[in-house]
Amino acid sequence: MKITSITPWIVEAKGTYFGEFMFVEVKTDEGIVGWGEVTTSTKLANRSVAGVIRQLEELLKGSDPTQIESIWNRSFRNFTYMGSRGAACLAISGIDIALWDILGKSLNRPIYALLGGKVRDDVLLYTHPDQTKFTDPGAVKEEIMGIVESGHTALKFDPFPHLRGLQVRRNGYLDGELSREAERIGAELTALIRETTGPEIEILIDAHGRFNVPTAVRLCNRLKDAGQIDWFEEPVPPESYHALRQVREQIDVPIAVGERLHTRWEFVPILENQLADYIMPDVTWAGGISELKKIATMCEAYYVPVTPHDASGPINVVAGSHVMITTPNFYRVETSLHDLSSYNRFIQEPLDNSGGSLKLTDKPGLGIEMDMDFLRAHALDGYGG
Repeated sequence: MKITSITPWIVEAKGTYFGEFMFVEVKTDEGIVGWGEVTTSTKLANRSVAGVIRQLEELLKGSDPTQIESIWNRSFRNFTYMGSRGAACLAISGIDIALWDILGKSLNRPIYALLGGKVRDDVLLYTHPDQTKFTDPGAVKEEIMGIVESGHTALKFDPFPHLRGLQVRRNGYLDGELSREAERIGAELTALIRETTGPEIEILIDAHGRFNVPTAVRLCNRLKDAGQIDWFEEPVPPESYHALRQVREQIDVPIAVGERLHTRWEFVPILENQLADYIMPDVTWAGGISELKKIATMCEAYYVPVTPHDASGPINVVAGSHVMITTPNFYRVETSLHDLSSYNRFIQEPLDNSGGSLKLTDKPGLGIEMDMDFLRAHALDGYGG
């Protein structure tokens, strides 16, 4: 079996957080097709990654798609001199997921069976409220209770309002400061959500890596005082391990990091320096299924739980779950919302996340098939087959 084409698809996804999903289709000469995903945080990044995927097609066309480890390393090392994180790693991630899908289909086995088999029956999830609905306290309570009543026992939100003049841009970093008004609003929102959930639901705070050290410390401590919080995620940008250490030394809330880290090598100093309580790589960014399994095994040696950031499209959450259902040191997989029906347009059969956990089928490969009619009808010009 040989690879005949590798195609990046950018597909309109109205009503979702990202506005579009980016998938990777790998075709073979035996008619077996594998799918991956590389949805990034911005449209600019999606198009940059698509360009790298097209270059990798030239490198990998004619290769045996079942030689996944060889393909991963050959692809990765071609970027040695320009730096192998960023767009290169994301492109490799999407292709790697698609290759595991092909391998599973060729052997008529689900991916998790090829990774050592299940260590649990399903995959526990945490999810997000739709914060666009946070228009008043009553609306906040309604949205949060929807999550609780769905059976989810953990939720995550960003308590710092996305309002002009109150904070830095969502994906940016300027001075790392936050206004006192935004801080107050965030504390009040956290207290309201804790009051609504009661004490049994785990509340996870996402700082989105946008604060300087003193701001992160002050905010974390204030949120802790507002209500029990179970982790503080990405308090500072990912470039400085020293900044992360300073924050860790001044707070007593568990820290989660990792969605902006790529490959096992970037997780080594986090583990060696005891900088985080939870590690959260994204299977579509950190290096694919191959790399997520290796990162999880590294973390197991340190007794650090793994909790993937898989909150974009349907392949993202399913690929991460295939690894986590085989991983002993697992906490939860992230999903964008407790209602995953927005994925149903893209796949032939809906996902089952009833009761706050994802149920993987025993179908081969990823266990899902894309709805090609929908993809073709909603693919952006120049991005699709």
